[in-house]
Amino acid sequence: MAIPEIEAQIISEFSLFEDWMDKYTYLIEMGKTLPLIDEKYKTNQYVITGCQSQVWLFAEQKEGRIIFSADSDAIITKGIVNLLIRVLSNQTPEDIIEAKLEFINTIGLREHLSPTRSNGLTSMIKQMKLYAMAFKLKAG
Repeated sequence: MAIPEIEAQIISEFSLFEDWMDKYTYLIEMGKTLPLIDEKYKTNQYVITGCQSQVWLFAEQKEGRIIFSADSDAIITKGIVNLLIRVLSNQTPEDIIEAKLEFINTIGLREHLSPTRSNGLTSMIKQMKLYAMAFKLKAG
């Protein structure tokens, strides 16, 4: 599925909730379904800097598409990274690099995060795009 289609699904899902406490609850539920990183990647090499909580992110390329897995020590952060993985995992490096991720502002996520969590969100996106750039350069 293309990135804009996945973003539209997420926007639709979040529109079902009227207040942000329900949306946070939904994010927490999403955190519980996060495709977890293999324990061997829970090292400093895979930690995303700039996050308030510990977040580990691993990427691998299979058949030209990047597959992400992650973990965090904070449940709300797990939900946030799972949203990003849902949109960006299994996409080509080019699509990840070009993704605008407008769903983040459309659902109001950034404005409802604390400044430190918002910085963490930006750091997660940056790291995912850096992985995509690295795989693109490696491919040629």
